[in-house]
Amino acid sequence: MRTRNRKWLLAAAAAVGLAASAFAPGTATGAAPARYLNLQQCMYYSASAADHFTTVTPSSDGRFKAGTNVSDSKDTTPVCGGGDGNFGPVPVLSGVTALDLRSGRYLNLQQCTYFSPSAFNYFTTVGGSLDNRFKAGTNVSDTQDPPNDAVCGPGDGNYVVVPSESYTRSLDLASGKFLNVHQCLFYSAEHTDHDTKYLGGGGSYSAGSNVSGTADTAPVCGPGAAGYDPIPLLSGVRALPLT
Repeated sequence: MRTRNRKWLLAAAAAVGLAASAFAPGTATGAAPARYLNLQQCMYYSASAADHFTTVTPSSDGRFKAGTNVSDSKDTTPVCGGGDGNFGPVPVLSGVTALDLRSGRYLNLQQCTYFSPSAFNYFTTVGGSLDNRFKAGTNVSDTQDPPNDAVCGPGDGNYVVVPSESYTRSLDLASGKFLNVHQCLFYSAEHTDHDTKYLGGGGSYSAGSNVSGTADTAPVCGPGAAGYDPIPLLSGVRALPLT
């Protein structure tokens, strides 16, 4: 009787082992799908004000949204808001950067700021545009990018990169459950100019993007300077799950 029971137990254990291995991460039959950070960037423009600005998260009022998300599939087209009638989306300057979160430990979030002296217009990118003139080299890697080494598109001759406002923050994806993407929009009434920031550092034009164990609910923005003030209505935060 004991011999028969032992054979039955061994067979049951083997069956359980086979079932577990069939669904174990990393195996051919049960590999978990990759998770992508779909960094959606939407550019808006007003011809009357000669003013551009970007969004990556929804604004608090929902008019200037962007559909940044974490998904098991890559997005190819950004989901942008309709604007407000004066400012409308610019498809050729919008885009999606799909990053495999399992390809490295660090999200190297790069911010590239451009300026046109003729229009006195600043705008900032953290991802790619369809035409690649105005892009930032945000990536996922096992190494941290140097803080002052953002990879920026060349601009178009009229709009040029502002090195002092273009840099990288390396966020450790293993340090928390949420990627909190903060979006802080600043505005100068004197110049009729909006500009958006996404990276921290504690400066006047900073935003508190981070990886944390908790989901942020409100953006942390710098105080602004030189007549540029934060606009809470057009700022926002998106807490994206990493696990």
